[in-house]
Amino acid sequence: MTINLSNLRPPGGKKKKPKRVGRGRASGMGKTAGRGHKGQNSRTGTGKTHAAFEGGQMPYIRRIPKRGFNNIFRVPFAEINVEKLNRFPAGGEVGIEEFKSAGMMKGKKRVKILGKGEIGQPLVVRAHAFSRTAREKIEKAGGKAEEL
Repeated sequence: MTINLSNLRPPGGKKKKPKRVGRGRASGMGKTAGRGHKGQNSRTGTGKTHAAFEGGQMPYIRRIPKRGFNNIFRVPFAEINVEKLNRFPAGGEVGIEEFKSAGMMKGKKRVKILGKGEIGQPLVVRAHAFSRTAREKIEKAGGKAEEL
């Protein structure tokens, strides 16, 4: 049997009849139509409130103090310590692609090499930024630090 629009059917038990409210007491949804008695949600047009509404008390987002400054132009760097560079083969070149394939960048677009730890092999390291100590350690090990 070929499937086309004329013979498509939902799986059994997936279709429910719509709830028909206000059609008499015998229906089970008569009189108050499932809204209960009185109150905000029983009235028409007033039941919808926004997600942060807390029944009239001061909302949490307005109670907590706001401090500091968030720079919307900030460019996040993936920070990689010099000690992590030891996993790459000696005498090779290490750049953005190698950091990505090693899982060191985690969605960030730029890389900064920091100076924690020691490097025991010469490497040519290409990154967007270097700390002063990281640059010194790379050059002391016989490598080269190149900024992109």
